[in-house]
Amino acid sequence: MIRRTLKKTSKSEKLKAFIEKYKIPREYLSTNRKMVSRAVLIGLFIAFIPMPMQMLAVVAMMPFVRFNVPIGVAMCWVSNPFTMPPMYYMEYLTGSFILGMKPEPAKMTLDWFTNNLDKIFIPLYTGTIVFSVVGSLLAYWAVNHFWKGSVDRDRLLHRDDRK
Repeated sequence: MIRRTLKKTSKSEKLKAFIEKYKIPREYLSTNRKMVSRAVLIGLFIAFIPMPMQMLAVVAMMPFVRFNVPIGVAMCWVSNPFTMPPMYYMEYLTGSFILGMKPEPAKMTLDWFTNNLDKIFIPLYTGTIVFSVVGSLLAYWAVNHFWKGSVDRDRLLHRDDRK
């Protein structure tokens, strides 16, 4: 269903006019399986990293990797002000567990964070590596898997309609 919606949107006359007006390369808005799955991979990888301007980091990847930029940027929104504290806390706990460290009792205040940054930095980014790599690769696989399944179902339906 999402695949069909993306295909319909990509054929929109308004979108074509927008692309021509601003001279945007077509591959940055392409909605095929490879471009969408790469966008999900890159967007989620960066979404798990605790840093400012995540959307800018996704856009900075454009010269190096071809992917659907709007979808990649939208994947960054997984980490928003409501989801960031639990995400980063889970990353911190995971990093502490991997490094064999006892996690600091956390208080969600800016004062606590600035005073304890030196103690939580290494475990936080260790957990970030795990979540970024595993989460983005699982999402990449899921998009590919479900996209192929959708294409196969459509082929079967089309084949049955021809009979």
